[in-house]
Amino acid sequence: MIKDYLMERKSWLAFFLFLELFILFVAYLDPTIPFSSALYIVFLTSILFAVFVIIRWKKETAFYQRLQTCHLALDPASSLQAASPFERIVERAMASQMDEWKQKLTVCRTALEQERDELLTWIHEMKTPLTAMRLMIERVEEENAKSSLLYEWLRIHLLLDQQLHQRRLPHMENDLYIEHVELKPLLINEIKPLQPWCMQKGIGFDLQLNVRSVLSDAKWLSFIIRQIVTNAVKYSESCDIIVKSFLENGYIHLQIQDFGRGIDPKDLPRIFDKGFTSTAEHQNETATGMGLYLAKKAAQPLQLDFHVESSPGRGTVFTIVFPQENDLIRMHGM
Repeated sequence: MIKDYLMERKSWLAFFLFLELFILFVAYLDPTIPFSSALYIVFLTSILFAVFVIIRWKKETAFYQRLQTCHLALDPASSLQAASPFERIVERAMASQMDEWKQKLTVCRTALEQERDELLTWIHEMKTPLTAMRLMIERVEEENAKSSLLYEWLRIHLLLDQQLHQRRLPHMENDLYIEHVELKPLLINEIKPLQPWCMQKGIGFDLQLNVRSVLSDAKWLSFIIRQIVTNAVKYSESCDIIVKSFLENGYIHLQIQDFGRGIDPKDLPRIFDKGFTSTAEHQNETATGMGLYLAKKAAQPLQLDFHVESSPGRGTVFTIVFPQENDLIRMHGM
């Protein structure tokens, strides 16, 4: 800060230096003025000026030091404490700017909330024609056409479901209800809608549940499993997907293993990134790169850990590790 202060006052310093040199110059030219006396005066004034600069530096930079460290969300009038007229000008300008920003922020927040509510309403309204469409598809007698229509219907259903949960994620903590969730019915409810797709691809499910229930939120846990299972089906062909639950080191593990194309090692660190699809199938326009990202975001309030093991051509093992019961109860105050 002292370097900045000296640069700010360099014109004053230069003028003082000029005056001191001018006094010495006059004393040198005028024989009636003792040069030693002029030199002594210059020495004393230089010391006094140095003390003056130090005092003014501490006084004048205090306001700007507070300005550097003050939080933008605070009211400048209460945090900066301007002492000089120029500082009060800065303070008033900042307060005015802050008020304007707060007004714009309120307008933007209201518009965003309105847009979110409208989108949620639209998604809910879309469920009615989707349900009617499903009933109409069930009446199609030609199996190949029926299978294709069900697959496209399922894609629309899953994309709408992602949008719905994506809009709910910022307020997820208000929607949590921690309870003992039975894994088998939850898994069956998630696998059943995928049945036409699985039949089309020759995929089956093998449930090996040594642990029957977990402590979690049923709705959000269903959403997380839905994203993982959907990915497993999407990238598998003519194989079984094995779903296991077991206890290891005091923690419940839910493992979903497929034998599909697998994940390239260089892609593994990025699979939870927003919008990341893959480097191997980068041209795939149907992939959104949002499923695992949303699953990871939803897992954080539930204290779920993810472990992924995969090798190209041999499949992927996706493991969800549940927190211990005491930790989850302590976190959510059950």
